[in-house]
Amino acid sequence: MPTLGSFVLGTPDPPALAAFYRDLLGWVTVEGADDPTFVRLRAPEQERPGLSFQLEPEHVAPTWPAREGEQRMHAHLDLLVAPDSLDAEVARAAALGATRADHQPAEGVVVMRDPHGHPFCLFVPGA
Repeated sequence: MPTLGSFVLGTPDPPALAAFYRDLLGWVTVEGADDPTFVRLRAPEQERPGLSFQLEPEHVAPTWPAREGEQRMHAHLDLLVAPDSLDAEVARAAALGATRADHQPAEGVVVMRDPHGHPFCLFVPGA
């Protein structure tokens, strides 16, 4: 049976986006540290799954929520945070370069956009 090896985000600048997620997640770079076309991160305590970034020069950030005729989101990351730290993690993500999306779907979930426009959710257990 297959297992998840990595989730890959297309971006016009793999090293820059990898640096954002490395700092946000506290992960380490394990591949492509000097490669402008591909970088892979992983949690310090496990090899897989990882989060990878590959060069996509014509990257167009998706809209959120989806709107007819605009780039659609194909996937997003859900990042679990401790129940009492959601506001602090939103502030930390913003300090690293993320922005809060205008549309917020539910309590306990905050939709953010990384510096290249990919949506991701910070959420508390049970949200």
